[in-house]
Amino acid sequence: MTNQTFEQLKKTYESGRTRPLAWRRAQLNALRRLVTENRDAFVSSAMADLGKPAAETVLMELNLVAGEAQFVRNRLSLWTARHPKAMHWMLQPAAGWTIAEPKGVVLIISPWNYPVLLALEPMADALAAGNAVCLKPSELSPNTSKLLAELVPQYLDSEAVRVVEGGPKETGELLKCLFNHIFYTGGGHVGKIVMRAAAEHLTPVTLELGGKSPCFVDRTADINVAARRIAWGKFTNAGQTCVAPDYVLATPDVAEALAERIAVAITEFYGEDPKASPDFGRIINDRHFERLCKLLPVGTVPPEEPSSPLVQVASAVGAAMDMVGRRFNAVTTGRGGAGEMAGSANNAAKPTAGSNMAAADDGATASAAVEPSEIHKVPGVFDLAGRIVCGGKVDRAARYIAPTVLYGTSPDAPVMKEEIFGPILPILVVEDAESAIRFINKRSRPLAAYVFSRDHEVRLTFERQTSSGALGYSLPLGHLLSSRLPFGGVGASGIGTYHGKAGFLTFSHVKTVVTKPQFPDTLRLVYPPFNEAKAKLFDIIAKFS
Repeated sequence: MTNQTFEQLKKTYESGRTRPLAWRRAQLNALRRLVTENRDAFVSSAMADLGKPAAETVLMELNLVAGEAQFVRNRLSLWTARHPKAMHWMLQPAAGWTIAEPKGVVLIISPWNYPVLLALEPMADALAAGNAVCLKPSELSPNTSKLLAELVPQYLDSEAVRVVEGGPKETGELLKCLFNHIFYTGGGHVGKIVMRAAAEHLTPVTLELGGKSPCFVDRTADINVAARRIAWGKFTNAGQTCVAPDYVLATPDVAEALAERIAVAITEFYGEDPKASPDFGRIINDRHFERLCKLLPVGTVPPEEPSSPLVQVASAVGAAMDMVGRRFNAVTTGRGGAGEMAGSANNAAKPTAGSNMAAADDGATASAAVEPSEIHKVPGVFDLAGRIVCGGKVDRAARYIAPTVLYGTSPDAPVMKEEIFGPILPILVVEDAESAIRFINKRSRPLAAYVFSRDHEVRLTFERQTSSGALGYSLPLGHLLSSRLPFGGVGASGIGTYHGKAGFLTFSHVKTVVTKPQFPDTLRLVYPPFNEAKAKLFDIIAKFS
């Protein structure tokens, strides 16, 4: 079935059907109608899949897809036109230009966390570039996947745009086809599988992955504004956003106050009981829920009801030993006088190399060896995960995890060893901006980094000395919302960019074209044989080149 789908798309593309600008504009107009005319259906499917609030689905998905389709549609004439380029004077008379042509038949593999946006936004860019498109939605958001499979053929050219539903089996079959470009959004583990499959055919890929996006805050920031913006960026979609702040590095003079102020912001956003708030989502499935529970401090989450008294006793003993072990590690890591921070010379512990631990589907980034002097040990915090400032409440049946803020987290905690991708925000106490930069640079390069500081030198230092897909000053998620800014990662957080013109170019081949009249044939000057006169001419040319 997947091979038949590919062959149909290939036949359509080779017929030239997708190349005219009229066809591209018609498809982009239809894509806008698809999301605007079916708003309620998409809201319902996202609610069923993720418990996603209606406002989030509209603002963070549907409106962005409609905006992207309109943005690229309005600029097609400019982007597809010839762009003249100057030719070397030695070749005159001559002319050169570049022109963007479609790559062909492209495959888009979308994830579950923003199941509409991350499926249809890259599709808008691919259609604008004149490609035939095969969309593979995530099977982990089955209601939205089914809705896309129903609506796409109703609105778009069914011979040029196809939706293939299914799981890993269907994805594997698609990856065997000779697509001209593969666009994948998801975790690093599957990203490697996609890249290996693409390498078999030398197919170009765009990988939009993830990572642990850091957020630095110092005393110059407006702590109230910083807290609200961090809380918004982190807990939107219940933390299941690839560019959400993953952890906070705060200087000692603001760290605890910031943690408490973020807790206040959470209450402002979601009320005293976020579980009852219509504006706070749920975790996608049981597997991710259990993974997130293991990142919380020991004893926070009650274990599932054991099946027998013997298992109950074993579970209790195991939990107690785990708690004692974590506390022992926390004490020995930061041993010193009461109230001393772990960064002091008398308190230094050996660096611990973090292992590469992946967050199930989400391509968690690796934790590198960390100098203990960079992170302060908070007195009275015995669990490596830190002290719970707010949240920590869970409901397995509802797949609900309350917005949780952890203060005094250790870099060796499980929550710091993988991309969190959930509503848990650890706050680490760091000496200063330089220490924060060293800490960040010892880890895999993230998809985003955020800085809340009004110190110009601090901001400039982060810009020059850290590498990330994007850098936001006092603004999380901002670059995700703009069609004018390229979106993408670097290193382990991704390959390639999209949005607006960057997306158009990702799905295009920019072809160079040159021309030279046959008369006069000035190239006769460089044809063999090369005699002494020509040698002198070459010497003169070299002096002017």
